[in-house]
Amino acid sequence: MTVSKFQTVVEIPKFNWETGYSKKNIFMGSCFTENVGGKMAALKYDVDINPFGILYNPISVANGIRILLQNKKFADTNLVEHEGLWHSFYHHGKFSFSEKSRTLEAINSRLKHSADYLKRADSLFITFGTAWIYKYKSTGEIVSNCHKIPANKFERVRLSVNEIVDEYQKLLAEIEKINPGLKIVFTVSPIRHWKDGAIENQRSKSTLLLAIDKIINQTKSSCAYFPSYEIVMDELRDYRFYTADMLHISDVAIQHIWEKFKAALISEESRKISKDIQKIVAAANHRPFNKRTKEHQSFIEKQLIKLKAFEQKYPFVDLGIERENFISQLNKA
Repeated sequence: MTVSKFQTVVEIPKFNWETGYSKKNIFMGSCFTENVGGKMAALKYDVDINPFGILYNPISVANGIRILLQNKKFADTNLVEHEGLWHSFYHHGKFSFSEKSRTLEAINSRLKHSADYLKRADSLFITFGTAWIYKYKSTGEIVSNCHKIPANKFERVRLSVNEIVDEYQKLLAEIEKINPGLKIVFTVSPIRHWKDGAIENQRSKSTLLLAIDKIINQTKSSCAYFPSYEIVMDELRDYRFYTADMLHISDVAIQHIWEKFKAALISEESRKISKDIQKIVAAANHRPFNKRTKEHQSFIEKQLIKLKAFEQKYPFVDLGIERENFISQLNKA
């Protein structure tokens, strides 16, 4: 009997390295980066996700990485005020506040942490969302976020393949000097930028794919590509894998990509460890009807014993939040 196929399966390339609980992983780029990075964070992997907030285009991502490599500290002159808020053109709006000092503190404290993290990181995951950029006319700088400043203040341009490749040739050489062992995995976000229109969105995604291919071919040993875009376009070729706006992918789709990502890039040992971590996290998040019962207190005590044994075996996994949660429940009882 012939079994019918109802799905085309995207072949995942073989990677020459793996990550896991003993590795440091930094994620930068579009909101899809936060989807996958968030999965790792929830499972207690050592991750740093989008220190500038969400970044969509390759130049903004490169600018962010370069700022971290240079240990740059932002000053008053790096901010712009609009409608009562102080913004950085290199950052997402979550770093914007009505007080200039608060904006600078949020930016610089985050940069200090991530600059150090990048220098010690084992893997860098970069997700490009669009090839379109916005240039601030008065300075010519490419912005990461327009912060609702009027559109006539910006020039909108689509990057070429060669412009992206040239930028990353220079950037990768800079990374090599600071962290020569860093492995880089590129992805293209499967989320469509519909405001560009169907045709322009496809041209934009094609530009990104061609640029990444060229970058990897020039640096085979340190860079690779994970086909998240292709998985959604081919394996999940159905609107049931999208949210209500028909543009963003659903939790089911994110989970499917995560399973592929995990199998391809995370070590078998770490995948096994994650199963134990899921049990500990679930136990810590459990909310009984009555916390004061002897049964629940016995349950918490047993969980603390398990957690201690786990930490002794895997000291590189941080379960401090879960430990404090268990202790807090005992103290309150």
